[in-house]
Amino acid sequence: MAAPYRFERAGWRQGLTRIAGVDEAGRGPLAGPVVAAAVVLRADQVIRGLNDSKQLIAEERTRLEELIRQRAMGVAVGIIDAETIDRINILEATRLAMRQALTALALDPELVITDWVALEGLACPQRNLVRGDQRSATVAAASIVAKVTRDRIMQEADREFPQYGFCRHKGYATEEHRLALYKHGPCPLHRRRFHGVFTQGELFGWFQDEDDEA
Repeated sequence: MAAPYRFERAGWRQGLTRIAGVDEAGRGPLAGPVVAAAVVLRADQVIRGLNDSKQLIAEERTRLEELIRQRAMGVAVGIIDAETIDRINILEATRLAMRQALTALALDPELVITDWVALEGLACPQRNLVRGDQRSATVAAASIVAKVTRDRIMQEADREFPQYGFCRHKGYATEEHRLALYKHGPCPLHRRRFHGVFTQGELFGWFQDEDDEA
């Protein structure tokens, strides 16, 4: 079932025309960035079929992402790399990516709707919805843009690091990815503080104490 426009229509009836949906892709993988998107949809251009990006096949996500970019009032993304994720943790990296996406919008939102994550320091009200990407069309649109953007980043990464199979699993902890980690060790795109990377690194001696470094 497509995500409804219920929250958006309620805001539009109150005279709010700039309602930004915000969501992320890539909190769980062992490698690659976390990507957030902010999308402001138009009240007069309903996009049918918007849904949680995980509920859509890749071809449908790509089709909808193109429509969103064509028809939305505003679309922007924020990208936080693996090194920063390791330094500040994945939740704070997610919040940072979301704030980057909102800052990059060419307009100032009057209301922000997120997929549960609360953001500090916004200049407008926000609603943090459980399963927001299934309950709000703007959040669903943001989830699609974030997912498609991140998948493209990981497809590019596959050209630089083909031994990991990033084009297939996008950095998630599949059996193929874990086997590649065992064989090759982590690359610069891996989140070295994530459990699946860290424990394998300890086992194979990929991480050294500073005192042991030459």
